[in-house]
Amino acid sequence: RAFDGSNQKKPLYVAVKGKVYDVTRGRTFYGPGCAYSCFTGRDASRALAKMSFTEEDLAGTTEGLTAGETQILDDWEMKFLTKYAQVGQVVPA
Repeated sequence: RAFDGSNQKKPLYVAVKGKVYDVTRGRTFYGPGCAYSCFTGRDASRALAKMSFTEEDLAGTTEGLTAGETQILDDWEMKFLTKYAQVGQVVPA
């Protein structure tokens, strides 16, 4: 994970619903050892929707989310859109 904070010279990125955001200015939340560091360098959509920090939910897929979880994810997406710059899109491997 190239943009997870392990290299301090690189920015911190979090993807939500396939959109990549530069969360570097939120390093106190997303940097190594911080509360949301598990979200950096990956698509955190499922984990955010479920408010989960488990490795299983950090897979990025949104399949099987409930309507309530989808609404929570939409709220997170709006937060990222208003707070951080979108710098790209997730490209499937």
